Amino acid sequence: MTTTTPSVVGAVPTIQAASAAPRSSTKTLAAAMLAAGVAALVVLADYLIDDWADTHVLAAWLALWLVAVVAIGALRGVSRLLAQNLMTGLDGWSAHVARRRADERLWAMAQNDSRLMTDLQTAMDRAEDSQAPATDLTTYMTRRAARMVKNRLYYI
Repeated sequence: MTTTTPSVVGAVPTIQAASAAPRSSTKTLAAAMLAAGVAALVVLADYLIDDWADTHVLAAWLALWLVAVVAIGALRGVSRLLAQNLMTGLDGWSAHVARRRADERLWAMAQNDSRLMTDLQTAMDRAEDSQAPATDLTTYMTRRAARMVKNRLYYI
């Protein structure tokens, strides 16, 4: 048997699948919410027509199917919108948590490294004086570092 090493071409579907993940997770959540809503309405309808269903079995069966079909039509858009809003909220929350953790790690590193702390303090001090044009490379780089800290463009 021969074994081959994975090539760069094999990595392309992984990247495409990763970019499609938020869409599929929203669709999956919407489908699960739709199924839960339809099931709840069918159970409620079954509970309401239980006494009547003993004598009218076929009519009760048709009524339950009608409730299921109408519930699918009525809840489809609502569950999709609710799933999108929920996923957007969860994405925002996780991004906020990630930014906070990155800030905490950067601050912890700066407390142990005097050079990094000096750079951060200088960047924060000079961030307010960004109106005047930069005259030398040191000023330009300091302002750039301040913008990076302010806009959270650092990755640790």
